[in-house]
Amino acid sequence: MTSYFIRRFLLIIPTFLGITLITFFILQIVPGGPLERELLKLRMGGQMQGGEVGTSGQQTGGIEIPESALQEMKKFYGFDLPIHERYIRWLGNLLTLDLGRSYVYAEPVWDVIVSRFPISIYFGLIGFTLTYLICIPLGVAKAVKSGSKFDLASSILVFMGYSIPGWAFGTIMLVLFGGGSLWDVFPLGGFRSEDFESLTLGSQIVDQFYHTVLPVASYLVGSFATLTILTKNSVIENLSQDYIRTAFAKGLSEKRVIFKHALRNSLIPLATGLGHFLSLILAGSFLIETVFNINGMGLLGFRSIEQRDYPVTMGILVLSSFLLLIGNIISDMLYAVFDPRIRFK
Repeated sequence: MTSYFIRRFLLIIPTFLGITLITFFILQIVPGGPLERELLKLRMGGQMQGGEVGTSGQQTGGIEIPESALQEMKKFYGFDLPIHERYIRWLGNLLTLDLGRSYVYAEPVWDVIVSRFPISIYFGLIGFTLTYLICIPLGVAKAVKSGSKFDLASSILVFMGYSIPGWAFGTIMLVLFGGGSLWDVFPLGGFRSEDFESLTLGSQIVDQFYHTVLPVASYLVGSFATLTILTKNSVIENLSQDYIRTAFAKGLSEKRVIFKHALRNSLIPLATGLGHFLSLILAGSFLIETVFNINGMGLLGFRSIEQRDYPVTMGILVLSSFLLLIGNIISDMLYAVFDPRIRFK
C-alpha cells in the first residue's frame, strides 16, 4: 500500500502540470486580455478628449501609441514572448515560489492571496463543521424512522434546499432578511461592519455573528442534501447486516446498537471527506461571496478573472489545484485507516 501512495504523490506532478498548462494557454488566447483592456482605456480617454488620430504607431482613438511604448506594454504584461515561452518562464518562477505581481493591485500575488486567507478559512471552517454536526444526526434520524412522516417531511425540505443554488438562496435571504428589506434582521453583506474596530468585545461578537449567518446558510445548502442522504443510506445498509441482528439478539439497547455499532461503520464513507479539509482555504464560492460582497478567496478569484488579472488567477489556481490533489490522497489514506479491509495496490 505504501507503493500505491508513493505513485499517487508522484502523479501530482503531471496532473498539476496539465491543469496549469491548459488554464495558462486558455487565459493567454481569450480576447479582452490586460493589454487590450489597457488600450481600450486609452481609446476611451482619447475619444473623450477629442484628439486627432496619429499617423504612426498604434492608433487608439485620439491617442497615438508609439511602437516603442506598445512594445514596453507588451513586455510588462509578458506578451513579448511566444505562449510556450511565457509558460516556461512562469513555471520557472513558480519553482522559486514567485507568482508574480498583480496587474490590478500592483502587489505580489502571494500578498494579495494571503490577505484573504483568514476570511475564507473562517467561513470554510464554520460551514464544514456545521455540515457534519447537522447532517449526520439528521441522516441517522431519517434512517431510524425511514418511511415515517418525519422522514418524508425532512426529505422534502432537504431536496428543496438541494434544488436551489447557494448564490440564489443567498439572494433570496438578502431580499427577505437583509438591511432595508421586509424583515431587517441581517446586514446586506460584507465580512464585518466598517466600525468593527471601535466596538466593544460583546458588540464585535454580535456583529460578526450577524455577518456570518446568511453566507454560511448559503454554503450549507449545496452539500446539505448529499451528506444527509449519504448518512441515511449508509446507516440503513448497516442496520440490515448480520452483526446488527446479533447485537440485538444479545439484548443490547437500540440506542447502543445504532450509535456504537451501526453508526461507527456508517461513518467510513463520510470520514473520507475529512481529507478535503485543506481545501477550506478556498472554500469560498465565487458567486456566494459576490452576492454578499465578502472579500475572500472566492470574490478575489471572480474579480481576477473579470479584470483579466492573470497572475492572481494563476496563483489561486496553483493553490486550489495543489490542495485538491493532496486532499484526494488524504481521503484515500483515511479510507484505509477507518476501514482495515481496504488495501490499495
